[in-house]
Amino acid sequence: SGRPRYPDSFFPPSGYSHDRRRGKAINRLESWFSLCCSGLVAQQPSQILCCAQQAWIQALSQFCEEEYSTKTMVYECCEDKGPARWICFNSELPNPDYSPKPGYTAPAMPQEPGFSFDPNVC
Repeated sequence: SGRPRYPDSFFPPSGYSHDRRRGKAINRLESWFSLCCSGLVAQQPSQILCCAQQAWIQALSQFCEEEYSTKTMVYECCEDKGPARWICFNSELPNPDYSPKPGYTAPAMPQEPGFSFDPNVC
């Protein structure tokens, strides 16, 4: 709960569509990470990292699909393909250690649908 979330009320009522898509991707990723760290996956700690990696790829893939569905310039990492895309996203992490933001408590957000963890990939 110490990592940023971006409810609709965070953004001005109009404009900022790129930032809204980025915020939505972060919310989606945080939601899916929570699935990896609780429930059935958490009962098998060896699969938590694999689940988080799958959530990362699925959330960012969906973000790139949303980027390409607009008439604006796409986020630069979305232009890359395969491993180059993930290297690009990894190189731009503002918080690579994934540390919580001191003094911040994230607002409650609904669970984002659409994540499917495949334990056979691990």
